[in-house]
Amino acid sequence: MNPIYYIDRQSGQIKQEKVYREKALELVYGQGLMNRFLKLTFLPLITRFPLFSKFYGFLQKLPRSVKKIEPFIKAYEINTLEFAEPVSHFRSFNDFFIRHLKPEARPIDSTSNSAVIPADGRYYFFENINHCDGFLVKGKKFHLKELLGSVELAKEYEGGSMVMARLCPSDYHRFHFPIDSIPSETSLINGYLYSVNPMAVKHNIHIFSQNKRTLSCLKSSLFDDVLYMEIGATCVGSIQQTYEPNQKQQKGQEKGYFEFGGSSLIILFKPNRIRFNQDLLDATHKGMEILCLMGQQMGAAINSINA
Repeated sequence: MNPIYYIDRQSGQIKQEKVYREKALELVYGQGLMNRFLKLTFLPLITRFPLFSKFYGFLQKLPRSVKKIEPFIKAYEINTLEFAEPVSHFRSFNDFFIRHLKPEARPIDSTSNSAVIPADGRYYFFENINHCDGFLVKGKKFHLKELLGSVELAKEYEGGSMVMARLCPSDYHRFHFPIDSIPSETSLINGYLYSVNPMAVKHNIHIFSQNKRTLSCLKSSLFDDVLYMEIGATCVGSIQQTYEPNQKQQKGQEKGYFEFGGSSLIILFKPNRIRFNQDLLDATHKGMEILCLMGQQMGAAINSINA
């Protein structure tokens, strides 16, 4: 398996990712004869039928799964000082996985016209969606109408800006509102549960528009209507929404969480609504993900910049 490198936004350093279940991913997505056989036989079973992921998620909720927590923390060098509760508080691995953090661990950017990073994760930022088709796999494209399941919505956001986040199993797995807004109810776009690891995505760019995903609209006076999408993946127990629809939410407030597994977020802005911070765009232009933390500034509303 080729190493996965990313930029750490806080330090500016290039780091190598520690991949959870790396050998299993390599077995399924590698290039050998056995790999191809597994892709044709085993992969459809675990991705197209939710039973496998539901069962795996169920195992992470059993009391005996608590023994996995300490080795996991050590292996992935997770900072326990950020936890809102001590490690001894967790009654299962899933309890640990959906942990809360202390508010001071993720300060929310207070600039009045800013949008903030919605979740800890590795990000790509595109100011114009039309220029990013096929960015992960040259010659292969995914389209907005397939991603959103709507021709009308796709037309509204054509040429708009896109944020893509990939959450690793070691990340804090609660996701938050990026802007002050009034969110709609969340709708479900049913689908499969492919892995969102870069190794898997390089084989199939359509994963994002094929996987099970949820969609809501954030109504904002500064940014106009912003689409917020949570995307499931292999071994994700479920996507849980904790917010109150049609009620005003401040940026940084919790929207929901992913139960066990790696997962993704996609946020879509209409054209000319946001200007992303330059360091985020520079990383994407280099073809590298950038590790960001929830609450950091991602950009500012263009109308307020030009006012």
